[in-house]
Amino acid sequence: MRDRLLDELGELAHSHFLVYLMGPYKTFDVDALLDTAETDEREILRSIPETVDFGALVGSDADLDQQEAVFDLLLYARDRLRTEPGVNAFLAVDIDIPLEEMDAATQSIEFALASNAIIYIVPKIGDNLGVGIETGSVLEAIFREHDEQAPTAHQERILFIHESGVRSAMIAAVQDRWDARIYSYDDRDDLVHQLRLFIRDLARREQRGDLPQLK
Repeated sequence: MRDRLLDELGELAHSHFLVYLMGPYKTFDVDALLDTAETDEREILRSIPETVDFGALVGSDADLDQQEAVFDLLLYARDRLRTEPGVNAFLAVDIDIPLEEMDAATQSIEFALASNAIIYIVPKIGDNLGVGIETGSVLEAIFREHDEQAPTAHQERILFIHESGVRSAMIAAVQDRWDARIYSYDDRDDLVHQLRLFIRDLARREQRGDLPQLK
């Protein structure tokens, strides 16, 4: 999958540093997901949607505006990172893999495992805060890999960054269950600044040998 991503995304200053960006598109109950994970992991797979649609409506024009705003923010972050520091940041929609070949949930897991950084961006969107079920499935896949092949460095490549003022038990659950780093940001410029710092830290750790370089 890593070679496929590199082929599709093209050449940049740091083409081989892949940054997978994700964001909220569908609400879900993280506690229910964790209960399911403890009882029957097969239920997780059955709960994952076949497709991912960032433009899916929740039920009102306001919801559509929120979806568009979230997607616009993801595109903004992607483009800024591809410009400076020139890493291969991408969204799931940037990669052309037919669902007949690989379902959307599996794609997200494969994208994450092939990436140098996995970043979840959560803007403040009122009471409709949620994270797509793909977030849970990706994190759970990395978490299970950690259990089976410890020690693994992939958990250290995960950043969950939310807009200041966002308060959710889901954020605490992400940190407690999956040991992801949690940052906050004030505005778009601060978001990009925080992302660049995180990416720079990972790149330096790879260069020092503290993190394995992905091939």
